[in-house]
Amino acid sequence: METTQTILGSGGIIAREASYCLSQFSTHTRQVSRKPKKVLDTDQIFPADLCRESDVRAAVKGSDIVYLTVGLPYHTKIWQECWPKIMKYTINACQESGAKLVFFDNVYMYGKVDGWMTEKTPFNPCSKKGEVRAKISRQLLEEVQQGNIEALIARSADFYGPKAGNTYLGPMIFDKLWAGKKPQLMLKADKKHSYTYTLDAARGMVILGNTATAYGQTWHLPTDQVVLTGAEFIELAAREFGQSKKYSVLSPSMINMAALFSSVVRESKEMMYQFDDDYLFESSKFETDFFKATSYADAIRTIYENQYRCEAKPK
Repeated sequence: METTQTILGSGGIIAREASYCLSQFSTHTRQVSRKPKKVLDTDQIFPADLCRESDVRAAVKGSDIVYLTVGLPYHTKIWQECWPKIMKYTINACQESGAKLVFFDNVYMYGKVDGWMTEKTPFNPCSKKGEVRAKISRQLLEEVQQGNIEALIARSADFYGPKAGNTYLGPMIFDKLWAGKKPQLMLKADKKHSYTYTLDAARGMVILGNTATAYGQTWHLPTDQVVLTGAEFIELAAREFGQSKKYSVLSPSMINMAALFSSVVRESKEMMYQFDDDYLFESSKFETDFFKATSYADAIRTIYENQYRCEAKPK
C-alpha cells in the first residue's frame, strides 16, 4: 500500500534525520518549506509558505501523516504572529485531507520546573516564547480532545547532534574544542541539563507517527536519563576531541554585554532560567515502549566521528 508522509518545515536537522527514517515506513516523503530540497532521491519537493493557509492546504493534500517540524527565526514577535497561524492552518489542512498530525515540540511551555519534566508537567511558561508554545500546544490538544483530529505531540529537550547548528552546544563547545579553544558554558557549570540527541529525536518521532496507539498522547522523546552537569559534559567532549577539559563560564553581565551586539543573544536572554538550576527531562514512557536513548558518551563520539574527524582544523 502506497503512503505519503509529509514534513512541514523541511531543511532543519530534525526534518533531515527524520527523512532517512521515513524510508522504512513511507512510499513517498514530501519535503515542504519555502525552498525545499531532497534528502533522498525519491523525495517529493513542495515549495510553500506555511504562513499562508492555501499553501498549507495544498502541501498537506494527499498526505497520510504530517510532521510539523517548523523552525521559525528565533524572534518573539515572529513566533507570536506566525505560530498560531501555522498551527491553525495545519490542523485545518489535516482535517480536510484526513491526515494524522505529529507535532515536534519543545519544553518552553513548562517554564521553570522543580524536579523532572514529564508528560504530565503542567504548562507554566515564564517567557514570552514559552507562552507561544503553550498556546499552540493547547490549540492542538483541544482539537484532539474534541475528536476533531488524530494527532500526537513528540516533545524534545534542547537537542544536539551531528551538524546540528541551531543549538548552542555546537558553536560553544564542539566547535571550540575542535579549534583548540576553551569551550563555554551558560551561567553555571555545576547544574545538570538534559539534552536530546537529534538522531534519537528524529527516529523516535517517526516511530510514534507510524504507531497507531501513540496518537492522542504527548510523548517525551528518548533522552539519556544519566544527566550531566555542564562541567561533566565538557569533560566527556574534551576527552573525545583530545583537548583540555578547561572551560569558561558566561556570566549574566557577559551575556548582557553580548546582547547589545547580537539579536540572537537578546532573544535568548529570557530563556536563561534554564541554566540557573538543574533542568531535567524524563522520557521513561517512550523508552519503556520503544527504545532506549543514546548515552551522552556514545552521542558525542558519533558527533566527533561524523562531523569533525574528517574535517581540516581551523587555522
